[in-house]
Parts: sequence; structure tokens; C-alpha cells
Amino acid sequence: MSRTRTRTALLRTAVVTGAAGALALTAVGPAAAETEVAEPATFTSAFTAMATPDTVIDNDGVATPGEPGASGTFTYRINSDTEVICYDISLTGVTPPYQSPAKTATHIHEAAAGQAGPPRIAFPNPEDDGTGRLVSSGCLQGPFTTGVAPDGTDTGQGFTLDQIEANPSAFFTDTHTSAYAAGAVRGQLTEIPVGGVETGAGGTSAAADQGSTGTVVASVGAAALLAGGGAVALRRRAQQQ
Repeated sequence: MSRTRTRTALLRTAVVTGAAGALALTAVGPAAAETEVAEPATFTSAFTAMATPDTVIDNDGVATPGEPGASGTFTYRINSDTEVICYDISLTGVTPPYQSPAKTATHIHEAAAGQAGPPRIAFPNPEDDGTGRLVSSGCLQGPFTTGVAPDGTDTGQGFTLDQIEANPSAFFTDTHTSAYAAGAVRGQLTEIPVGGVETGAGGTSAAADQGSTGTVVASVGAAALLAGGGAVALRRRAQQQ
């Protein structure tokens, strides 16, 4: 009887210890990666990219055209003070399934036009909004991870959003599919106004913060809505459910 009780006690201890370890792993995992968050009240910068198949470069720096007739509009709004990036992505003529060695197939990479470079941020892949257009919208907060670690270090590690603000032309955005692994479409980031004022590696102006709602809609908001109107609608529906 005593042996049975001893075995039972050991078994219970192992189960409890294993469960605690699993909980610890669950708690540690998400803390090391980006987190989905609500849209912040202000942004320090905004960027857009018109992505096309003719600008795709493979990892060896060789021009490798993407999917013929495809296009994409990527709009990013950044608050570098809090490491939050909001994205509105719309793809037309891109044919899934997606494929990438990263944890998703839609990225911001660090590289100038005509060059290859590592992914720094991985975004949720756009999904069909019911019209055949692929859309994705939301906000992520760093630290960022990509799931790509050629030398044992994730290519998102150490990356911060103010690096984009300091030199946006050194970054491009793209999406990869199984048929076009090098990229279905690609586009370099171009800065656009936030609140009607030119922005860089800094904050918004007081005037923009106090009374420029109409201007925001006319600039960044209009670009985001045109680029990812379906994505915004999908996100709102998801929040209501």
C-alpha cells in the first residue's frame, strides 16, 4: 500500500511540475515576439508602397519577376515611441498559397531598391475579403521577430521602427507565394504625411495633434482606406463578433 501511495504521489508531482513548465513556456513565448495591439491615438510617421511584380529580387540579388498582373498597396503608420506599427495591405492578382521560410509570407525587408535583404517584420498574410481581393489590417507592437535566423539570431532581433523613419528608402515590403517564392510583388517604402505635416524620426506637430482630423483623413487616412478599406472593415467585423 505504501509503495502504491508513493508511486501515486510521484505521478501527481510529475503532472503538476509538467503543467507548471508548460505554463511557463506559454508565458515566456509571446513576450519575446510582437503583440497585436489597438491602434494608437497618434503616429510619428507613415509610409506607403505600391508593389509590383517587376521589382522583385531574389536572395542572390537577381531580378526575378513576380506574378504577372499582380499588384499591392501597403500602407504603414508608425509610432516609434511605443514601437507600434499599423498596417493596411491590399493585394490584387496575387494567387495563394503563401510560402516563406519566415513565420508568415508578408514582410518588411531591409534593402534598397534592386537589392536583397533580410525581413525585419512579418505581418499576417492578407486573406480574401469576398471580392477576390486579399486584405490584411491591424497593429503590431515590438519587439519584432520573423522566424528567420540564418546565423542563429532572428532577423527581427534588435530592429526598431525608428530605423525605418531614419531611412525609409532602405526598406521594401513584399509578399511571397509558393509559385513566386522570391516574391509575388515588391515595393520600396515612401514616406507620406501624417496630419498634414512632414514627418521623420520625430513626433507629430502640436497643430496636427489638436485639430487636423480632416487633414489626417485626407492624407494618411485616405491612403489607408483606399489601400485596405476591405481590411479595415474585416477588422471591425472581427472585433464586433
